[in-house]
Amino acid sequence: MSDTTRRKLITTGIAATAGVAGLAAAARIADQYGLIPPDSGGIYGPGETLTYAAHRLLAPDSLARELPRSKISKVPYPNGKPPTDEIFTSQQANGFADWKLTVEGMVARPASFSIAELKRFPASSQITHLSCEEGWSYVAEWTGVPLSHVLNLVGILPQAKYVVYSSLPIKRRRYDSVDMSDALHPQTLISYGMNGGDLPVGHGGPLRLRVPRQLGYKSVKYITNLTVTDSLKGFGKGRGSSAADGAYAWYAGI
Repeated sequence: MSDTTRRKLITTGIAATAGVAGLAAAARIADQYGLIPPDSGGIYGPGETLTYAAHRLLAPDSLARELPRSKISKVPYPNGKPPTDEIFTSQQANGFADWKLTVEGMVARPASFSIAELKRFPASSQITHLSCEEGWSYVAEWTGVPLSHVLNLVGILPQAKYVVYSSLPIKRRRYDSVDMSDALHPQTLISYGMNGGDLPVGHGGPLRLRVPRQLGYKSVKYITNLTVTDSLKGFGKGRGSSAADGAYAWYAGI
């Protein structure tokens, strides 16, 4: 049986079960194929599971729509104020020359990369739409190194399932995570550039993880750390995301 046929059969089974016997039964089918998101508990869990499983089975390799340069927003909305803690402001005053992105966890070769080192890696650019669950959105050109390139450099271990990414400032640290489908997707970028220049601080500079196949809150600003793991239980409340800890969905596919 081909992978495509298998996916269609599984998806048909999940959808049919959801319609006939309820979301909880559909979630049990998804569980058989390892398609349970970390926020699967609670009253909304079965629905979160159905959404995640359906996206992964129906469109695992889908691409976010890339737009022409004429569609770039004149005034992209920065959403929120930059950090003001001493660690961040001292880094900013130094032009982020000492900023490091540390990659650890289930990797063969843990490493740290400066902004200059990341810029020497093969670069990728995309003009994509960033959509927020709060209703605002904009189009921008994002430039950076594909996350997959960095993961290949450090050598992710076979049992790895997720990449957790976290940010400065320490007192208001945000973290989120993606599965390997999004982590290795060609459009997922460690972004250091926007609209032809360096990534502005208001938009997450010097580094932001850009995940264009999901809503904007998955594209966390000011990232300093990547952790490759097989479980999200040791992070925050175990839901895989500080946003999910606050009742947003872990998987925010669009």
